Parts: sequence; C-alpha cells; structure tokens
Amino acid sequence: MSGFLAGLCVAVLPLLAAGFWLGRRTARPENLGGLGTPVEHATFQTLHTASLAAPPLRAGLTEDTARRSARRLRTLLGTDALCLADDRRVLAWDGVGAHHRDEIAGHLAGPLRTGRGEAFRLTCGTPDCPLRWAVLVPLTVDDRVHGVLVACAPRESAVLARAAAEVARWVSVQLELADLDRSRTRLIEAEIRALRAQISPHFIFNSLAVIASFVRTDPERARALLLEFADFTRYSFRRHGDFTTLADELHAIEHYLALVRARFGDRLAVTLQIAPEVLPVALPFLCLQPLVENAVKHGLEGKAGTCRIRITAQDAGAEAVVAIDDDGAGMDPALLRRILAGEVSPSGGIGLSNVDERLRQVYGDGHGLVLETAPGAGMRITVRLPKYQPGVHSAGRLPAE
Repeated sequence: MSGFLAGLCVAVLPLLAAGFWLGRRTARPENLGGLGTPVEHATFQTLHTASLAAPPLRAGLTEDTARRSARRLRTLLGTDALCLADDRRVLAWDGVGAHHRDEIAGHLAGPLRTGRGEAFRLTCGTPDCPLRWAVLVPLTVDDRVHGVLVACAPRESAVLARAAAEVARWVSVQLELADLDRSRTRLIEAEIRALRAQISPHFIFNSLAVIASFVRTDPERARALLLEFADFTRYSFRRHGDFTTLADELHAIEHYLALVRARFGDRLAVTLQIAPEVLPVALPFLCLQPLVENAVKHGLEGKAGTCRIRITAQDAGAEAVVAIDDDGAGMDPALLRRILAGEVSPSGGIGLSNVDERLRQVYGDGHGLVLETAPGAGMRITVRLPKYQPGVHSAGRLPAE
C-alpha cells in the first residue's frame, strides 16, 4: 500500500505542475478571489477541477464515466478537444472537432498494444476546424492498458505532450482505485458467501428438527417457529447490499434466538440493552449474528445449567459500541488468536475470523473484534462501529413480500 500511495503522490504532483503552467498563462490578478498570486489561483483551480473529475473515474472507464469526466480533464489540460477511449472505441469526445473521432480511433491500436504514447498530425478538410495535432497517452493499471487519453490542439507542443502524460497518469490512478474498490467488494461478497456456507447447514438442520418436533404436539408453535425461520433465512440470504443497519441485524438476531430457545428452553437466558439512537447505524451485513451464535455455542457447551447471554449496544459519541457477553466455558486466549488468524476453526468458532477480517477491511485495523476470555471465565466480544464511514451505508429494510 505504501508503494501505491507513493505512486499517487508521484501522479498528483506533476499534475499540479501542469496546472501551475496553465494557470500562469490564464490567471488574471483581478479574478483571483483573494487567493493572492497566479500560482496559488492555479493550484486551487487544478485541485478543484481534479476533485470534480475523480468521482466518475472511480467507477471505472465506461461510456458514461468518460462522458462525465472528459470536460473536466480538458479543463485541466486547457486544450481544444479531448477524448477518452477504452480498448475498443472512443467513449467520449469533449470540445471541437468531433468529426476526427474515426481518425483518432484508427490510431488507438499502437498505444493499446505497446503501452507507449504517440502523437500524429491530423488530416482535416474542414476549413474552420482548429485541430491539427493529436497526442495519445495510454491509461495503464498494473501494467495493463485500460484505454487511451487523447488531447487535440492546433499545433504540435512538447508542453502539451508532457501535460497530457501527467493527466493520463492521474486518470490511471483513479482507475486503479476503481479496481481496488471492485476487488474489495468482490472479497467482501466472497466472505459473506463463505460465512453463509459455514452457518447455513448447522442452522437449517437444527431449526427444521426443532420445528418438526412441534408439528404434532403443538401446531401453532410449529407455525410460529416456521415464520421465524423463514424471516431469518430471508434476511441471511438476501441478494442486495454489503451493509445493513444495526436495527435490522438485531431483528434477525431475535429470529435466530427464538429458534434457539425453542431447542434449548430454559437453558438459555438472553437480555438485550439497546440504545435507540444507535439503531440506524450502518454496519457490514451478517456481522453480529455470527458473534451471537458463537456466544450461544460457547455458553451452552460443557454446562448443565443456564447459559446467560447479554447483548448491549451503546452510544459512544462518534461510535456505537456493541458487546456480546456469555458466561460459558471460555477459551484459551492462545487458541482464540489462532481462530482469528484463520489457522483453526473448531466447533463454536464459526464466523469469528470472517467477521474480524471484514470489520478491518471496512473500518481499518483499529476496528477489529476485541475478545476477552479465559478458561472458565466466559467470553466478551466488543465491536466498535463508526457512525459514519465513507462508503458504508445501508440499502434499507427488505421490501415486504
């Protein structure tokens, strides 16, 4: 990651230098808006324009994102026309001379194949067309060419060629960030699928067995449990969104606990203490339920008496703090560290490493699971959820069916 950040700095600083050059040519002292010097004005304008061009590119290079960013990129370069192309065709053209699209498309093969920029003289029979020169610069991510940035101008210019190269490097960084976002999303989705694969066989088998046991002796109870089972599985296997709300996750946990109580009866006692103000907080989907399942398993294993589980969610300023306590057999901390590292996954350890890894990916290493345990001392799992994190938002409640 440090190499990537260094590359980001290398890409941005020359881009600012190109902006300084353009600003020194175009800025007028009377229009500086209190920024002082032409260089300061150029810095502000370059950063502002780049910030407007970045969001579309963070979604990857498509016809729509190219169209939305092309004008900003042309402003950065101060050129008469600019176009973006992928590995097949010109995606968007901004500025004059759009009739040169086919000519530009005919020259894309070289930069796409070699990964090196080139420039050529445009041929044009339109008398009032100002374009006479085109600079083509490849857009590369991880040594693979994703597309080409093309800047067109009235005359050959070494400065334009250098500036176009720096803007293309900055665009490539945005496309690399888009790739990282997609990779992160795919990883989270894969881990959710893995978590479902771990949980579902145990849960489905045990729940259906409990429901079947009540079919003849207490049909109404069986029907109620079947509805609990349906609601929980519908939530667990939903197809939209990486994130949910604390309210929805706790609602699913209530369905889960209803089925567990039907199986274990008075052996399980659960108390919840939830601050209403944290219910709308967004968090990774299927993040807390595996922790409650872990508490149930550890709380009931090796105990003849009642297992007591306490679930709390408190408001802590910028964060919501969720804690899950059980008074079960506890665990050797060394074994727990191996579980979180993914080295072992004994019975009762389902989902812990998965949840810990997803929390760290979303919020950073400072927001992984905090576990306190010792043999015979039960276990406490604490999760700190920032109330606001860029990119973390819930798709809302599931629609009624």
